Amino acid sequence: MIKKAEEERLVFDDIIVKLRQKCNDIEEGNMMSSPGIKYKNKVFAFYHNKTMVFRLGKGYDIESEGVKSHSFLNPFKTKPPMKAWFVVSAYEIENWQNLAEIAMGIIVSETE
Repeated sequence: MIKKAEEERLVFDDIIVKLRQKCNDIEEGNMMSSPGIKYKNKVFAFYHNKTMVFRLGKGYDIESEGVKSHSFLNPFKTKPPMKAWFVVSAYEIENWQNLAEIAMGIIVSETE
């Protein structure tokens, strides 16, 4: 029996295709054992458990992008959350593409 692909994962895969059309240096990669998107070997977004995580930088005003609910990436039990990384659930899937483009723009400008 073939398992049906999750809608959220298909949206993530489509985001990669669209980002590659805008920038030749976009590749698939991994972040914390999850599928990610990277630019020149630096991951700036990844998909994990029906969420997407975006590296937008500390203090970024994600709510100005229309995101009503988010959290900070918190992968370690003994360390504080990583406030440069924003976790956005599938409830806000309509914002994923825009946030991925913003995160890509940030990493490109930091890398150039």
